[in-house]
This record gives sequence, structure tokens and C-alpha cells, in this order.
Amino acid sequence: MDTKQLHITNGDVLTNYLNDSGYKGDLMTWHEMLCEGPTRVNILSDDFFKTRADFLGKVYNVDLDIDAFKSEISKLDNFENYSEIVLWFEYDLFCHINLIAVISLIKHKKIKLPISLVCSGRVSHSKNLKGLAELSPEELTVHYSNRTKLNQNDIELAETLWQIYNGKDHNLFKPFIVKSSSFDYMSNCLKAHLKRFPDSKSGLSTIESNILEILDRNIIKSKHHLLGYALNYQGFYGFGDMQLGRIIDQLSIFYTEDENEIRLNRKGYEALLGQHNFSTEINDTTVFGGVKKPDFQFNKQENKLVKTVINAH
Repeated sequence: MDTKQLHITNGDVLTNYLNDSGYKGDLMTWHEMLCEGPTRVNILSDDFFKTRADFLGKVYNVDLDIDAFKSEISKLDNFENYSEIVLWFEYDLFCHINLIAVISLIKHKKIKLPISLVCSGRVSHSKNLKGLAELSPEELTVHYSNRTKLNQNDIELAETLWQIYNGKDHNLFKPFIVKSSSFDYMSNCLKAHLKRFPDSKSGLSTIESNILEILDRNIIKSKHHLLGYALNYQGFYGFGDMQLGRIIDQLSIFYTEDENEIRLNRKGYEALLGQHNFSTEINDTTVFGGVKKPDFQFNKQENKLVKTVINAH
């Protein structure tokens, strides 16, 4: 049997990097950002593609090329041509939601090939977490050589997490935060996900609070300047320009902007101090998989999601 591998990457940048670096085998590029917007468990269903196309078009004015996406996914139809599937995904929430979806898709197709994971994050001699495309060719080779072989428990875990993500109770993630697996960063990502919901005191998610803190601690000259800070100091989220730019726009009630600087206003300081719950004023109607963000808030004392009072009936 041929020993050709199928490499599934987290985006075009890495696909091109692997191509240029001479990695053998076929490449399949994952083009979605399932960490945001409604999703469906069955990635092959018409409902999934329609739901995603509607969301991306409405929220980001992006046309999902369904035919191109299906063409990439169809590379899994000829799995008998391969000896191994190598998944290339990073340490952050953005990648990990895509990762569990891809593994669920492989399981749905009843593919029995060995699956391994190349996951970047902590790198020796660097205090910052690194994405795969940020690694030097030598570092990338080391990561590939040390790739993690996923066992059946890992596959079942990813499938379970994908089911929970598409469900109505994301508190079900909590037991898996302390569960050991081959996914070194899964715990960080699940904790980060729960804190995407509004804090029960301030109404701000962790990433929204971080953006206001950036404004509080730094001289910020423009939204573009603020976006640069937000991209660099977002922890385990891994969001891109469009996602963070939308969040910054939604937070406009908390800052004033002129041609020279962006500054927190009174509401901004009140939000940071937790003096008022601003979730209804932010009015972020984002859906995470199967759950609407406004329906739940994160209670730090209880360390869990609680139903928003107006939605608790």
C-alpha cells in the first residue's frame, strides 16, 4: 500500500508553507471559522452549508464558496489512497473548534486511518505562543516529527465536544476542562470559550474586557492601532482581523474617538469596574454553535454559565 499522507491544514497560509517546504502527500485546506455563528453537527448536510453561508454573508459580508468547500472535503472520499491523516491546527480556540469539527467529520465518514496532530503553541526560547506558519522550517520539521498520534479516546472526545458545541448547554464542557487527552491546549480553549459569554457583573466577555483594558493602559491613536494590540494580546482565542474589528465596533459605546486618539468614556470605566451590567447595551446577538450568547452569562463565583435573568423563564 502507498504510504501517502493526507495533510489537513488550518488555512491557505499554512497550505502554501507546507507546499513550499516540500511536504509529501496531498493537502486539504479547512476554510471555515466555526468558533462563531450557528453550526450543525452534520457538516455534510445542506442545512450546515446554508446556515454557515447565511451567517457569514449577514455578519461579515463574506460569500461562502460552498462548491470550493465541498471540493476540499471531498478529498476525504478517497481515504483508501492514504496511510495516515495529519491534522495541522494551532493552540487557540479558533483552531480547536475547527479541529473537533474535522475529527467529527472523519468519524462520520467511518474513516479508520491513523490520525495524528501537529499543534503549535509553546516553543522553546520564546515566551510567546506561536502559530504554525510562524515557525521556522526547522521548528516546523520538529513539530511534524513529534506529531501526536491520536487514540480512540481522543477521537471520541473530539466527537463529544463537537456534539456539546452544537447543543444548548455549554456547561457540559466543564468536566472536559480537567480531562487529560492528547490535545495539550483543549483545556485552555474550553475555559476561554466559556468566558466568551458576558460576565454576570459587567456584561463584558473576557475579550471585550481585555480590549477596554488596552484602552485604559495605553495611548491608542486609532481603531487600527487598537486592533493591533487586540490581535497580539488575545490569549487563547486566535481571532482574526474581521472578528476583533467587529468586537471593537460593538464596544463603541465605551470610548470616544477623535482624529488623534481613542479614549475610554465614563461607561468604559464603569464597565471595567463592574459597576453596571452592560450586556443589553452591547446587544451582541452572536451564536456559538447551538447557543445564543445573550442567553447566558458567566458567573465567576460559580465558575459556570447561568441563564440570563430575562431569558431564565
